Amino acid sequence: MVNRYKIADKVAEINSIYKEVHDYCADYLTDEPADYSITTTRSDIDFEREKSEREDKIEGLPVRHFTDSYLEELAVYRKIAEELINYDTILFHGSVIAVDGVGYLFTAKSGTGKSTHTRLWREYLGDRAVMVNDDKPLLHISDKGVTAFGTPYNGKHRLGENISVPLKAICILTRAADNHIIPVTTGQAYTILMQQVHRPDDAVKMMKTLNLVDKLADSVGLYNLGCNMDISAAKTAYEGMQ
Repeated sequence: MVNRYKIADKVAEINSIYKEVHDYCADYLTDEPADYSITTTRSDIDFEREKSEREDKIEGLPVRHFTDSYLEELAVYRKIAEELINYDTILFHGSVIAVDGVGYLFTAKSGTGKSTHTRLWREYLGDRAVMVNDDKPLLHISDKGVTAFGTPYNGKHRLGENISVPLKAICILTRAADNHIIPVTTGQAYTILMQQVHRPDDAVKMMKTLNLVDKLADSVGLYNLGCNMDISAAKTAYEGMQ
């Protein structure tokens, strides 16, 4: 099955085995000409299965069993991420919320509460706050700044929109008894930035990714937020990044 989808301002022609890939991306369907093409194979699905099983074992978790169609969805996004590096765009693990049309990205180790925190922002700021992508946004990095894009791959709760916003700040979340936010340097943030960005196996693309992460860190505000997941944490974070 073949269709075209406009994701992060570039059109991907996707040739998949299962139709679920296309159901997942339906909100991004376009008839514009393709900038690049992606084809998935059984070996791509096998790779995603082996990777998932390996990660579960490393973390000491029960091995999860996924359908082939779900694994193909992961394979497609991996291929999209690899292609978009050529267009100065990277996949980043985090939750992006926009307030008055300006984006803020929250990132942390899994289980820290990124989605919970952006939910608090929506409660605190009401209609002013819009979810862009709750899991794996795409970030386009240029001399004019950073643009965060919604994508079909927006987390298990499917929170996000087919929109783009200028990214103002990246905030690293940690758990704390009392809410507090401080600016951090590129050096202080660099390890988590590299952990959360998609890192390609290809050496040339990896070098470009490193350069894009450097440029990203220089283009937005960087903060560390200690928060207790009370709604006051949203107030502390939003005011601290103004």
